[in-house]
Amino acid sequence: MPSLPERSKKPHDVAPEDAVLTTARARAAELGCLAISPDCGAALRMLAAAMQAKAVVEVGTGTGVSGLWVLRGMRPDGVLTSIDSESELQSAARLAFREAGVPPSRARLINGRALDVLPRLADGYYDLVLISDAPVTEYPDYLVEALRLLRPGGAVAFGGVLLGGRVAEPGVRDPITLVARELLRTIRDHPALTPAILPVDDGLLVAVRR
Repeated sequence: MPSLPERSKKPHDVAPEDAVLTTARARAAELGCLAISPDCGAALRMLAAAMQAKAVVEVGTGTGVSGLWVLRGMRPDGVLTSIDSESELQSAARLAFREAGVPPSRARLINGRALDVLPRLADGYYDLVLISDAPVTEYPDYLVEALRLLRPGGAVAFGGVLLGGRVAEPGVRDPITLVARELLRTIRDHPALTPAILPVDDGLLVAVRR
């Protein structure tokens, strides 16, 4: 069988990263921060564009890689609210946004613990809630907050839900895996949510609020 063309082997070639994203990714590596892949970034950009997102909440700013992808899919007047407890990472993200020409009014960075910050945000106002970098054990709490924050038709996205395949192994019963399985069951059975797992990174779980 002939080999596939090189472009077919690299889906992220349809959305290559520019110098700003490449630099932000390099800063993440320097600071020991795990950045989302280009494939995952393209998926998030597509979600933001499909819903014409004007207001997005992100848990886990990192060095701005995920934020840049999301901002590029949002409406020109859209605002990203990004929460992180690491001030050094948020400084790197601010630099990345500035290098990308993002107006300060479009990126609201809040330093603090997300579960302390989220309750202060407006009910039913947000188009997308993205959990990009947070402990899996806190995912159920973020789901509760997301259901309150999202408008009808909005979506919540959780990264890394497959835990390297552990959730599919019945014999694996460590606390983190059990929490991830319960989250998947809760979202699957929730009457107000329509979910799907996108095959990017370690599984991107997206659920639309009806």
